[in-house]
Amino acid sequence: MQTLIKASLVTFLLSLVYACGTPPVASKNEMKTFDLRGKTMGKIRYMVLYSDSLSRNFDKEVDQLLVDFNKEMSTYIPDSKISTFNQIAIDSLDISQTKHFTRNVELSKEIYIKTKNWFNPSVMPLVNYWGFGYTEKKAVEEVDSNLVDSLVRLVNFDQISLENGVLYKNTKGAQLDFSAIAKGDAVDEIGRFLESKGIQNYMVEIGGEVRARGKSETGRLWYVGINTPKAEASTQEVEYVIELSDRSMATSGNYRNFYEVDGKKYAHTINPKTGYPEQSTLLSATVFAEDCATADAYATAFMAMGLEPALEIAKSNAEIGGLFIFANASNDLEVVYTDDVKDMVKE
Repeated sequence: MQTLIKASLVTFLLSLVYACGTPPVASKNEMKTFDLRGKTMGKIRYMVLYSDSLSRNFDKEVDQLLVDFNKEMSTYIPDSKISTFNQIAIDSLDISQTKHFTRNVELSKEIYIKTKNWFNPSVMPLVNYWGFGYTEKKAVEEVDSNLVDSLVRLVNFDQISLENGVLYKNTKGAQLDFSAIAKGDAVDEIGRFLESKGIQNYMVEIGGEVRARGKSETGRLWYVGINTPKAEASTQEVEYVIELSDRSMATSGNYRNFYEVDGKKYAHTINPKTGYPEQSTLLSATVFAEDCATADAYATAFMAMGLEPALEIAKSNAEIGGLFIFANASNDLEVVYTDDVKDMVKE
């Protein structure tokens, strides 16, 4: 599963937006464009671009929305709702008054089933063991396989249930980590807020997860770059450009968030079925969906399961599209994507 400090794997190409058309000169009767930026979820940068004929600046509202979101969803805040749940032994917690936490539990249950348990928010004990959660990365040369096996037994989302606003934990030591869906869900929340205010043209991005509606101020669609999946590549090095129209997208990859012990790289995507960081030829998975939370969750699940099963699910699921960058036998980069993505990919 991803962690809340995952590096952004996409680049919003503001320069490309302007390159495709000259920005109009503002007047009293024209839309005013706002560019809101900041940090959330610890170190993650966010950006919100939107046009509004009423010239309303929603900077404070967006910031407060993210603060409220973190109070429920951040595992780095000791008294957040999710931290409270993780700290109890075998018990239950009333989450009926939570908006974000409840929504993430319900959507995660759906995607958990659809991905045949590859998307699994109960992977938190393993995330921490490998040092990709709120614990430090390991500085040991060997891994305790017996301990990993014992932790895998805790990774069972079926042992966590939500009934009438009460979240039940039936296994001692079970914990939740929604970092593989939370950024996407926060993006959706901001998008829904803007839409509630009548905003039709906007783009929201948090840590590389993107939701775009309408058009940019130039009258063109939004352009987002997928970074080159190599550890040595800069964050501005783009492999593919996506023309995004009324959709959301999320990218997951193993090539930046890892650590090395005795010459071996340990990637941040944990296989929930084996308990070990996944090693495969799939370098990056980009998923397109109506909402960003769904795209975020599937992108992580695809990285855990590998190229072939990921492509099979993406092709059979009408609600998503996928673009996968992988290393071939010669260690060169190749790409494969579902048919519905073809027209979105630009040179």
